[in-house]
Amino acid sequence: MQTILVIDDDESLQDTIAVMLEQEGFRVVSALDGRDGFEKALTLKPDLLIVDLRLPGMNGVDICKQLRASQVQTPIVILSAIGEEVDKVLLLEIGADDYVVKPFGRRELLARIRAVLRRASLDAHTVLRFGDTEIDLERRAVTRNKEDVKMTPAEYNLLVYFLQNPDRPLTRDMILNSVWGYDSFPNTRTVDAHVVKLRQKLEPDSNTPRHFLTVHGVGYRFLP
Repeated sequence: MQTILVIDDDESLQDTIAVMLEQEGFRVVSALDGRDGFEKALTLKPDLLIVDLRLPGMNGVDICKQLRASQVQTPIVILSAIGEEVDKVLLLEIGADDYVVKPFGRRELLARIRAVLRRASLDAHTVLRFGDTEIDLERRAVTRNKEDVKMTPAEYNLLVYFLQNPDRPLTRDMILNSVWGYDSFPNTRTVDAHVVKLRQKLEPDSNTPRHFLTVHGVGYRFLP
């Protein structure tokens, strides 16, 4: 049974989410403030975190930052009230895996949770390779010529998506929806910026890429 930790100071909403998830076969653990939730995330090692953005003690952004700084790779779904000013790209860069606006429907939240869990449930012991690059999925570690390559969570998730879809034309919308988990996104340039980063870090020559190719009028193709 998979465990989901819900960190939200709204007890009513927390209870609603807990009942919904338990009906779907999940085990639910709750925390009402950020600091308690952060400690439970470290000690209980749940399969997924649902984290409200505004929390007493420690906000959702700080929880993401500190967990990722501690090398904790538990998937995180952020909750935020409608109308809150949120930089979605920033949330992804600090380690959140998806983002849901309150109020949300039961089916939407479950779909987001299952999508994030699916991405996280790749064979944990698989090591993928292309060129001089190696990706250890269990450790979420990337090496090139045996040397560690530092990557943001968003860059890593994009790389894994490319590896899962070799030699296939991928539109920017497909990539955004699959990697970032959104049905819509404010700016597809986000994909372009992250592909540039992958080229700089993993291509022999980033100006004449061999692996991360542009498909004009479509998007990108990954050639191992």
